Amino acid sequence: MADIFTGAIREKLIAAKQQWAEKGRLITGKHDINRENRLPPGQREVKDWPVLDLGITPHIDPAGWELSIKGEVENPVSLTMDQFLDLPAIYDQSDIHCVTSWSRYDNHWQGVSAHELARIVRPTDKARYVLFTAHDGYTTNVRIDQFLDDDVLLAHHWQDLPITEEHGGPVRVIIPKLYFWKSAKWVREITFSASDGPGFWETRGYHNNADPWTEERYS
Repeated sequence: MADIFTGAIREKLIAAKQQWAEKGRLITGKHDINRENRLPPGQREVKDWPVLDLGITPHIDPAGWELSIKGEVENPVSLTMDQFLDLPAIYDQSDIHCVTSWSRYDNHWQGVSAHELARIVRPTDKARYVLFTAHDGYTTNVRIDQFLDDDVLLAHHWQDLPITEEHGGPVRVIIPKLYFWKSAKWVREITFSASDGPGFWETRGYHNNADPWTEERYS
């Protein structure tokens, strides 16, 4: 597994983004609590899909890909790609809002809904948070109610084509109502947890909740 915590290029990128948090970069102070506008404060619409990472794109053979779902669940599972693709698929359209200030409208996703995964593993009453681990070592976290929102899925297709490696393929998390760093690329593990576990950016000055309409960019 690649290690995102080492390497001069990655360290430089990490340091730059930590400085954004320290300086409150892009914060406008204009909250849209009722989400009256499609474009959150401080964002700009783009037509392409920018590639943002920490200098590593793991090469994952779909034939060897597995998703582990564990923690506070009654039925922990490990799904191969074939098993994952055999699950009921959903099609969803949503917008992307990146903390670096760009938003992209009308993304068409195909994948497996968070609700379907929860149905399979059956989270216990103790489960309050959902923690993601990616193939490059990246981690992030959300509350269980954020994960079980109706538009959340683990996507394997974007705009009717398989998601490319650079954008997190073969499978990535999609949580449209939060800044996109919460939508982990190259996901390999989902843990339902009784306690919170702030991830890579959350421990480096980024907001634990990440609501774009109230500018929860940084902590």
